[in-house]
Amino acid sequence: MVPPVQVSPLIKTARWGALLVGIVYGKRRYDNLKPIAEEERRIEEAEKKVREEQERIAKQLAEANEDTILK
Repeated sequence: MVPPVQVSPLIKTARWGALLVGIVYGKRRYDNLKPIAEEERRIEEAEKKVREEQERIAKQLAEANEDTILK
């Protein structure tokens, strides 16, 4: 067996401090990026609606051309 490594209290405190700073920084970063993600989702939904509308119009044009050719 390998004996456990002795870690000084100062190093333990530094590790916990770094963990806490990482958590706080991560939350702030998430909070700052959250509105951007919501805006990107809104843009994606709008783009999806535009694509669906383009497909609907293309289908109507194809049907209109088909009717014109058949007459």
